[in-house]
Amino acid sequence: MSEQLTLEKVNEHLEYRDGKLFWKIPRKGLNKLPNGDYPAGWDNGEGYIKLSFLDKTYYAHHIVFFIHHGRLPISIDHIDGNPSNNLHTNLRAATSSENQVNQPKSIKNTSGAKNVYWVEEHQKWRVRVQIQGQRFDFGYYDDFEDAALVAETARKQIHKEFANHE
Repeated sequence: MSEQLTLEKVNEHLEYRDGKLFWKIPRKGLNKLPNGDYPAGWDNGEGYIKLSFLDKTYYAHHIVFFIHHGRLPISIDHIDGNPSNNLHTNLRAATSSENQVNQPKSIKNTSGAKNVYWVEEHQKWRVRVQIQGQRFDFGYYDDFEDAALVAETARKQIHKEFANHE
């Protein structure tokens, strides 16, 4: 059974510096580094930094948020969309839905603009924005640039500060 995560335990073992975490206490395999230069964690292959602490695996951005806010929300969003940028000023509490809408354009996107789809049946561009499983339709457009502008405005309206236009 793993220990409870507390600020006292975190501060005893970890140090936050410029968006990175360092072990205060040498870890196995790191004892040849100068004192305080023991990087905490590893890249999980998707850009996120993970670390094992108190017999549990955590994302580094969760620990950074915990250090600065004293709590762990269900979801934490990287404002700039970069999962390895764990500066405390780049992290914000979010719902899962808010975190999802701050994602960049999908690699499956064929139009070149988020929330803009070609509808063969109508021979027009359709704008549709979604949040929390609810879809909002913003009409059909002959001109792609018009549709892209409507989509950007719709994202600002619906996704608010979590809107990502890339």
